[in-house]
Amino acid sequence: MLWFQYSLGHKYSLSYETATAKDFFPPTASLSTIFSLHFEPNLIYMNRLVKVAFFCAVFFTAQFSFAQSAQHPIVKEYGGIYEVPEATEMPDGSLDYYILVDMTTAATDDAEISRWVDNVARMMNLHGIAGVTKERMHVKVVVHGGAIFTLLNNEAYQKQFKVDNPNIAVYKALEAAGAEILVCGQSLRARNLKKENLYEGVNVALSAMTTVTTYAPKGYTVLKF
Repeated sequence: MLWFQYSLGHKYSLSYETATAKDFFPPTASLSTIFSLHFEPNLIYMNRLVKVAFFCAVFFTAQFSFAQSAQHPIVKEYGGIYEVPEATEMPDGSLDYYILVDMTTAATDDAEISRWVDNVARMMNLHGIAGVTKERMHVKVVVHGGAIFTLLNNEAYQKQFKVDNPNIAVYKALEAAGAEILVCGQSLRARNLKKENLYEGVNVALSAMTTVTTYAPKGYTVLKF
């Protein structure tokens, strides 16, 4: 409700939404009175709308400016990572990196890419975004334990989980980036699996343990996934 007091002594209590100009302004009301009562509130309201719209535009522009698209400098399409301009600790682009990933953790959702398989791609891409070239990344992944099922070919994976294996594409991308994928031969035997049950490209190691004991003395950093 709006209250107006005119010099003529008229006092009105009207609904702004339903009242007409005739209701608001008696015949004796001056043009300046009409403008001050009718147009000024609208101008104030519009001014507030403009301020709110400007604030929203600035807010969302700032949000988008901080958002980044994931990058894949070494392993294409997988293991997306982000630049961190304020980082002071970075990989050294002049070094060769020798890394052995000891992967045992099973996927949490067999219909989705295992976060641990994708993490190998992330690890390689994190070095890449810091300037380490693909040629300086020497990566081996030895898979055993519950993670062994991520290596199954689609036929075997379908029998086990009723879906195609989503991890094969990630392993193929890792291989294209220079990584070698190994499976523990002991884990294969323990689960009654054969090499023919795995996707094409996997190499068989005698065991995961001996793979670690062989490459750690050669200077490989061992990462446990």
